[in-house]
Amino acid sequence: MHVIVVGCGRVGRELAMALDRDGHSVSVIDKDRNAFHELSEGFGGKAILGFGFDRQHLEQAGIHEAQAVAAVTNGDNSNILTARIARMTYEVPHVVARIYDPRRAVIYRQLGIPTVAAVAWTTDQVLRRLFPEKSVAEWTDASGTVSLLERSLPDAWAGRKLSELDEGARFRLVALTRGGQARLYGPELVGQEGDILHLIVRKDAQADLEARMSAGPEAGR
Repeated sequence: MHVIVVGCGRVGRELAMALDRDGHSVSVIDKDRNAFHELSEGFGGKAILGFGFDRQHLEQAGIHEAQAVAAVTNGDNSNILTARIARMTYEVPHVVARIYDPRRAVIYRQLGIPTVAAVAWTTDQVLRRLFPEKSVAEWTDASGTVSLLERSLPDAWAGRKLSELDEGARFRLVALTRGGQARLYGPELVGQEGDILHLIVRKDAQADLEARMSAGPEAGR
């Protein structure tokens, strides 16, 4: 996957280097040439001097081939403008923007742009939003037997009863987050696009859960 990271501060550097280590193609854009000096010597990505909201600079960074863009500069307006251009002009499927003013988050979510407030910003949270199809362990018991996983609801499950994802002793849906609001699971809940699921899963059943979610509800029939 080709990913563009806009902003080469601490979070941007960590994100770019993590993506590079995982084998992704990475371009980093920053207006300060000196910011690139902090990238590790083994970084194999591309550094672009410029601005994330400048289409020429985005195209130098490979926006036409990008599957993900993370706007992580220290300016809300720059990040949101970059994110909107990436999503609406270039139709990049996975876009996330860093914001310092959490009051703006609802507005940006309505535009289809996931955000993370600066006070809660971590590289891990960016990766969750860039790769929503991956489960992330929120907690694991001391024996390593059971984990609480966070997972975005696959599109194929939208409109289906979430009780179909409950297999009792092996994995169980316990809660979901919808529109920024958490709610406990009930058998009447129907999945909606954008839902974040929270599931308790046995270690030996995690692969089966992923296969079930990826295959879609019809596969279980």
